[in-house]
Amino acid sequence: YSFCTLLCVDAKMGAYMYCNELWKKKSSDVMRFVQRIRAWEYRHQHSIVSLRRPTRPQKARSVGYKAKPGFSVFRVRVRRGGRKKPVSKGVSYGKPHTAGINKLKAARSLQALAEQRV
Repeated sequence: YSFCTLLCVDAKMGAYMYCNELWKKKSSDVMRFVQRIRAWEYRHQHSIVSLRRPTRPQKARSVGYKAKPGFSVFRVRVRRGGRKKPVSKGVSYGKPHTAGINKLKAARSLQALAEQRV
């Protein structure tokens, strides 16, 4: 079940609208609590998890998700940040322009990495 359906109290707003308003206010008590609980749950799960439905249905529908056969949803854990060159003892030999170790950019996006793992 989704937390959004439990929190809908305003009669003028639908569930999607209410969820959107919650996600806009990420520092509110409700969102901080929900995110803390979810982060704890996600840490204790495997790195690739198949889901029955998206965590944010309104966001998923806005990018093309439909709740019908043929759509599958996965949560994939990827490492954030820049990529470090795998060199021995932090020494890359050769010309100075190839000597960078820390400020390298990945050739593929994090989304592409996640899609490849699934």
